[in-house]
Amino acid sequence: MKPRFAQNQIDPEAYKAMLGLETYVQKCGIDKKLHELIKIRASQINGCSYCLDMHTRDARKAGETEQRIYVLPAWRETNFFTQEEQAVLALTEEITNIQGHVSDATYDNAVAVLGETMVQKVLIAALTINAWNRLAITNHFLPDLQK
Repeated sequence: MKPRFAQNQIDPEAYKAMLGLETYVQKCGIDKKLHELIKIRASQINGCSYCLDMHTRDARKAGETEQRIYVLPAWRETNFFTQEEQAVLALTEEITNIQGHVSDATYDNAVAVLGETMVQKVLIAALTINAWNRLAITNHFLPDLQK
């Protein structure tokens, strides 16, 4: 698989708009480690190797443990994640797998645990990484092998 094209070179205005959304999410008040968990979980579901490579490294730099990163696909089967993180992960999964819709139970739990304002911030964060995933996957972005 070879990369197809660089979005920032072919359509810089669209890329600038994506970066604007990313900048908002980075500054909106979501904890950096939690934001990386959102990015990793959505990227796992979407199968985006480029984003997985980037965001697992970013999460470790932000202080996330490798153990939690390793078990993230099975987060429900551990006691490693707080109630808030569980609500965010459940919401992220349902936003990413939108064909089944975001259930009332997941949404209502997220609002009860996080509040409406944070739920909307998580929604935008999940939408943003899903858009980046689709851009990277469609254009065959590949991670560099770290030595």
